[in-house]
Amino acid sequence: MAETVTTETGVAHEGAHESGGFPPFQTETFASQLFWLALTFAFLYWFVAKVAVPRLGGILTQRHDRIQGDLREAIAAKKEAEAAGLAYEAALSDAKARSQAIAAETHQRLQAETEGKRRELDAALAQKLASAEELIGQTKTAALTHVEGIANDAAAAILQQVLGEQPPADEVAAAVKAAMKG
Repeated sequence: MAETVTTETGVAHEGAHESGGFPPFQTETFASQLFWLALTFAFLYWFVAKVAVPRLGGILTQRHDRIQGDLREAIAAKKEAEAAGLAYEAALSDAKARSQAIAAETHQRLQAETEGKRRELDAALAQKLASAEELIGQTKTAALTHVEGIANDAAAAILQQVLGEQPPADEVAAAVKAAMKG
């Protein structure tokens, strides 16, 4: 007793919905379902074993090789950086030593120049001092010569006023000379 069902499009289907339940649970189709299950499983197993796994293995191998290469490059770069750091430290140490040597040399040169200039100034000052002492001595001698003459004139004038007569000039000069030395 097949029932005819008409759909909205106007197409008629006969026996489309007989009461038999869910098709995979129907016992009449178990054999064909098991056959297709086994065939599909075998195909998928073959595909995964022969195509997918080798491709994934190749990808994993490539990644592993790339990571190992990157690690080797990183280790080499680290060694180069350490070597460059050591070279930099050595160059810095050498530069410091050279700068200290230059500073010491400059200090010694400037100290020698300063010492030479000091000696020149000391010699010039000693010469000026000797010249000044000589000039002072000459001026003192000239002044003393004039002082003696002035003292002689003053003593003669005082004695003339006190005595009322002009004393002898050679006696006044001897008396003044004796008073100045003593």
